[in-house]
Amino acid sequence: MSLRTDRVAEAIREELMDIIQRELKDPGIGLTSITHVQVSGDLRHATILFSVLGDEEERWLSLEALNRAKKFLRLELGKRVKLRFLPELLFKLDESLDERLRISKILHELEEKEKRDG
Repeated sequence: MSLRTDRVAEAIREELMDIIQRELKDPGIGLTSITHVQVSGDLRHATILFSVLGDEEERWLSLEALNRAKKFLRLELGKRVKLRFLPELLFKLDESLDERLRISKILHELEEKEKRDG
């Protein structure tokens, strides 16, 4: 990524977080955090990775709610981030946190087993 796409991605991440936390009034959205934004080189597409505190159902409900609010989010984003073309938004669940927790749990279990077995 270039410095420009990195700056645009970070601006989009910050503004979307603010819009979601302060202005989006959809009860389907749980405690959501935008973890990463990937912007295409031409700045016409943005993949928004997000995590949700909660179970699998809450994650999928949040994904559906974000997709329902996509038009509103783009309009609000356009007011805050000045670009020639406002990127299309694609929301994806960020599974990396779950994977890190799973690995951490496995390592902890192995450590405990090693302590018990001597």
